[in-house]
Amino acid sequence: MTEGYCVKCREKREMNGAKEVDMKGGRRAMQGICSVCGTKMFKILGKAQ
Repeated sequence: MTEGYCVKCREKREMNGAKEVDMKGGRRAMQGICSVCGTKMFKILGKAQ
C-alpha cells in the first residue's frame, strides 16, 4: 500500500486504489482514496525519467 497525507484527517494514511498519474510538466504522482475517511488523496513523486 502507498502512504500519503490526508488533508481531512490531517495525518499520513494508507491509500486505497492508488494509481500512478502523470502531471503537467512531466512529474509523476500517486492518486487514491483515504482508507479512513474516503477523501481523495494525492502524493507527488519525482520527475519521470
